[in-house]
Amino acid sequence: QVQLVESGGGLVKAGGSLRLSCEFSGRAFSTYVMGWFRQAPGKEREFVATISLRGDTTIEADSVKGRFSITRDNAENTVSLQMNNLKPEDTARYYCAAKDLTLATRPSNYAYWGQGTQVTVSS
Repeated sequence: QVQLVESGGGLVKAGGSLRLSCEFSGRAFSTYVMGWFRQAPGKEREFVATISLRGDTTIEADSVKGRFSITRDNAENTVSLQMNNLKPEDTARYYCAAKDLTLATRPSNYAYWGQGTQVTVSS
């Protein structure tokens, strides 16, 4: 069974940076597309970024493009989200997710989810 554990969240001032990490276990990491999503209170879970099996293709949401970047290390079974120039509207719980084969941006396409890590950006 796939298990995902996120870390790296916290409280940061606007304009600051955070790096989220997700540790993958239970199956062959290199056979899973990985994604990051976020959910703020009272809002639906939304797509942030996704990365292909080998890490050579990424898609980022328009709201984070140019500020966030997703990377993966298939030797370490980890996926990371570097978040720069954070804004108060980035405040949310961030979730790591995994799916097979192809890139996708809908939460319903992802089979496995972590418990999330909280990111709070103060103004």
